[in-house]
Amino acid sequence: MTTTSLKLPNDLKTRAAAAARIRGVTPHAFMVEAIRVVAAATEQRASFIADAMAADAQMRKTGKGYAADAVHKYIKDKVAGVPARKPKAMSWRG
Repeated sequence: MTTTSLKLPNDLKTRAAAAARIRGVTPHAFMVEAIRVVAAATEQRASFIADAMAADAQMRKTGKGYAADAVHKYIKDKVAGVPARKPKAMSWRG
């Protein structure tokens, strides 16, 4: 494990310490978890964007895509536990 020095504005340090007390952890543990959560969210967003860009490239290459209404219905049915058929890809170019 490495050591890192972190300079915080006084008001942020006070808020972090107060939040740590509420959570029942040390300020150090609170800050480590905060960094872990934001790092994971950042990585997840980057992955989401990369997947979206790849899907867009594939759609442009094939000229096929999915109707938003059909996708939304599929997702709602899946969440509700209703048997759902995957939407069919369709041509979107004229």
